[in-house]
This record gives sequence, C-alpha cells and structure tokens, in this order.
Amino acid sequence: MKRWLLKQLGLKEGIAIKVYRGFGHAQQLHIYGHVLSISTDQKPHKNTIWRNIRMLLGLFFQKPVAGMQVRLQWGTASVSGVTETDGFFRLEWSADSSVPAGEHAVTVICYNGTEELARCQGRLTVPHITQLGIISDIDDTFLVSYSATRLKRLVTLLGNNAETRKAFDDVARHYQLLQFAQNTGANPNPFFYISSSEWNLYSYLRQFLQVQKMPQGILLLNQLKRWNELWKTGRTRHQGKFARIVRVMEAFPEQSFLLLGDNSQQDPVIYASVAGHFPGRIKAIYIRSVVEKNNTATEALLQPLQQAGIPCCLFRESKTAIAHSREIGLIPNTQ
Repeated sequence: MKRWLLKQLGLKEGIAIKVYRGFGHAQQLHIYGHVLSISTDQKPHKNTIWRNIRMLLGLFFQKPVAGMQVRLQWGTASVSGVTETDGFFRLEWSADSSVPAGEHAVTVICYNGTEELARCQGRLTVPHITQLGIISDIDDTFLVSYSATRLKRLVTLLGNNAETRKAFDDVARHYQLLQFAQNTGANPNPFFYISSSEWNLYSYLRQFLQVQKMPQGILLLNQLKRWNELWKTGRTRHQGKFARIVRVMEAFPEQSFLLLGDNSQQDPVIYASVAGHFPGRIKAIYIRSVVEKNNTATEALLQPLQQAGIPCCLFRESKTAIAHSREIGLIPNTQ
C-alpha cells in the first residue's frame, strides 16, 4: 500500500539531497538545501485537476531528515554541517582566494559516520561587484496567486501546474529589462526571489520562471511544510523574509538593490524597514497594487521613502512599472 501511494504521488524512498542555487563572493559564500528520506521523482504531466493535485501533494509529502551530516566540496574547500529539525542545511564559508564572477558547480555529500549515503551537485552564483541586485517577492508580485484569500490561493495552486499558472501581463518583459538595468556588459544583474512560499515549491517555481522566460535567479523560500499543512501554504510569519533580505544585502555590501513586491500582505512594511536598515543602498521600490483597499496605507509607507530620495512606484499594471523604470533612468527609452 505504501509503495503504491508513493508511486501515485511521484515519490521515492531513500536518502536524497536537494541543493538550491547558492550565492556569494570570495569573503562570504552561501549554499542551502535539504536532506530527505522521501523525495519527489515527478515528470512533466498534462494539466488535469487530478494530476495537479497528486503533483502538489507529492511536494508536501516529502519527508525531511534531521541530524544528518553534510559536507560541501568545491575545489580545495570542504565545509561540513548538520541538518536541522526540518532537514534543512545552511553552509557558509570564505574562499581561500578570489572567486571569479559567474556560475560555479559545487558538490554536497550526505554521510552517516564514514558511509556516503547520497551526493548532489548544485550551482553557486557570484555576481560582478558593479552589478545592481534585484530582490523580488513571488506571489502576487509576478505570479498570480490570490495570497490575500486562502481558499482562492489553494484552489489556484491545485488547479494548475507550473506551465499553466498565470503571470501578470508584461511582468516578464519588465524583469528581462531589469536584468541589464544600468549594466552595459554582457553579464545580467542577479535576481533574488525571496518569498514566504515554502521550499516544497522550489522546483515548481523554477519551472514557472523558465516557462515565462523570466530571469532564473536565486530562490530563498520558507520552511518546509508537511501534507497536513498544505492548506496554510504561503501563510506564514513574514519576519523570516526580512532576515533573508538582510542576509543577501549583507553578503553584497558594495551593491545597490531594487525591491519589488505587492500590497496583499507585508511587503511594503518589510521594504520600508529594509530601506531604513540600509540607507543609501535601495535604488528603487516597486509595489504592485493587488488589494485596492490597502493602497492608502501603502502610499503612506512609500511617501517618506520618496522624500528621502528613493524612487517608489505603486502600480497595478507592469507597463506602468516599465514606464517608471525608464523615467528614472534604470532602463533606456529605446528598450
């Protein structure tokens, strides 16, 4: 019965490692992941309600393993750690020498004593020091999610797969333009997608970004949930989101950042706090208006930021945000 259920949900037993795209520079490098005893082994499928439900349940039936030894190998570097109660590991280290900008492959190995149980390759992004960083929320910022209404959000999640979920009109175009905002070189600006959505949805969201032709970037998500918490997906405390943004900005102290979010939950409050915490480093703030009754409160938060010299844009349609980006010189008028 158990094997049948696992097969139906696209799951497999056995120790597995998931390594998420990391980031950093020579002085501070970060890589994250999970060790799981039940993990997904799902293939692309047609968009039917039952297949979507099975796929989504599979993501939330993954079983994390606490207290597992993990070790990162990258050239001559070797960094060890232990998984937390939810199977999560965070490996942070400094490089022995300068790390060239670009993409780098790393390997993470899981051990039990001296026995190797699993290994997985991951990717590490090192931006150019002159590049602008873009930090974006996900739900209702570019992915239509109805986060303010729990039931509607869950129905939307269950009724679609990553290929059929909707993005807001023109949002992919805006993000594509921001990839080279104030950047005349061939290297795109790094994107950090920081969300209250759970790590369960990591592969789902990466596939969505690929389908929409949006910058892939680095995803920093929230704690894994189990199947009986599925109805609470995306409805978590937001203090962790502020901490993840701080971690990124502290990792790149020489760079300025754009912040993009929406007013369905706490993005305006969080971004105002970030701007106060890092004076002079926020290039602009974009807030999508998805809950009209919140507009007055949002404008009240953005007004003092504008007065402090941070360009802010409260917009409903992405074409308005694109026009603002041109107006303040982020992107040329010819694009």
